[in-house]
Amino acid sequence: MKKEAKIFVYGSSNICASCVGAPSSKETEEWLRAAIGRKFPNQPFQVEYVDIFAPQEEAELKKIADMIVDEDYMYPVIVIDGEVIAEGNPRLKDIYAMMTDRGYQAV
Repeated sequence: MKKEAKIFVYGSSNICASCVGAPSSKETEEWLRAAIGRKFPNQPFQVEYVDIFAPQEEAELKKIADMIVDEDYMYPVIVIDGEVIAEGNPRLKDIYAMMTDRGYQAV
């Protein structure tokens, strides 16, 4: 494994207008944590929720949150290592591919 994956789920407590009927950003964060944990058990990773409308102390989090708001991304937006992996309703297949690219072993 190259390094522990740190996955950020950017979103808001308000559901994106284009995403009505989809899970909330917070629900997506919880779902991803569980799904990744099942697919890559006993391998360290982090999933963190970031509210795009809350003030961010960390510069990188603020930069990405501002980009999401300014460029009208559909949220939740999934970011790994500063790279946007998915927006709107994420596909597990894409996230799993990023994990295996980082050396994680799927079961």
